[in-house]
Amino acid sequence: MQRYLVNIFSLTICLVLLAVSVASSAVTVVPQGNRNATQPPIPGASSKRTKQTNSTFERKYAKIRDLLRRDAKLRAKIKKAANKYRIDPMHIVGALVGEHTYNVDAYDRLQSYYIKALSYATGGITFEYDGEDIDQFVRRREFDECQTLRESFALWSCRERIWESTFRNKNIGGQRFPNDRFSAVFFQPFYAGQTFGLGQLNPLTALKLSDMVSNVSGYGKLSHTNGDGVYKAIMNPDMTLAYVAAALRHSIDAYGTIAGFDISDNPGVTATLYNVGNPDVRARALARKNRKRKAQGLAPQLPEENYYGWLVNDKLSELRPLF
Repeated sequence: MQRYLVNIFSLTICLVLLAVSVASSAVTVVPQGNRNATQPPIPGASSKRTKQTNSTFERKYAKIRDLLRRDAKLRAKIKKAANKYRIDPMHIVGALVGEHTYNVDAYDRLQSYYIKALSYATGGITFEYDGEDIDQFVRRREFDECQTLRESFALWSCRERIWESTFRNKNIGGQRFPNDRFSAVFFQPFYAGQTFGLGQLNPLTALKLSDMVSNVSGYGKLSHTNGDGVYKAIMNPDMTLAYVAAALRHSIDAYGTIAGFDISDNPGVTATLYNVGNPDVRARALARKNRKRKAQGLAPQLPEENYYGWLVNDKLSELRPLF
């Protein structure tokens, strides 16, 4: 009987190892580097924004690179965040480089980000549109299917999806809603399109990632009814790096489980997803496309970098030695 039990146990272990092996082999590792030989087109809005500040993409890139090179404390904070979220620090570096090259100029010192954070700590920030705050809005019956969701990413992704399908650019009960993103309409009270802090996060992204950051970094969970708390999280450099790392970790996990691609060795791809957002939606779209390609006898399409991620991969040889 003892030998029988040992054999059964050994067989069970073998089956488990086989299952793990099969699951691992089903995930395709995305190689390092760019899939595009030349940089994809840069959006006109980014070019216009840069010209308005009398700068160039080259100067803006050099500014964030030099901040990373000079500031040992910032590099240490990046490494610490990366370690907590089990990612290569270059994923965080890529997100920061992309944002400060194509979005806003970097400050010369990390301390400037703390000072900027204090300037937003005036209190009274609320998320609302046309006199209706976000808490009232998401209690509408159209959002009923989301109410059973407890995990923050799933909950806010559901609400964002309902906004896109039911409210965006539609007339509901005599009220016309804007043809714009959920985050721009309700979560950017200063002006639409604005992102904030070292990580250039928007409040909706922070709300989605609240549970992961709370579990991993120990910060208190964010609430859509406490706009001041959300802004503290995205403006404070220490806290925002946790949210940046969480966003990148989520993208890596989503592409692995949904699309079957391991993107953990390609900071240009994760930077692209940080730039465009909605990694789950994009992973599902890529998975659908590759199922069709497989049915047609074609090789799967690998995740590709956009203009933002292309720069990150192109500059890795210069950035990686800093870490």
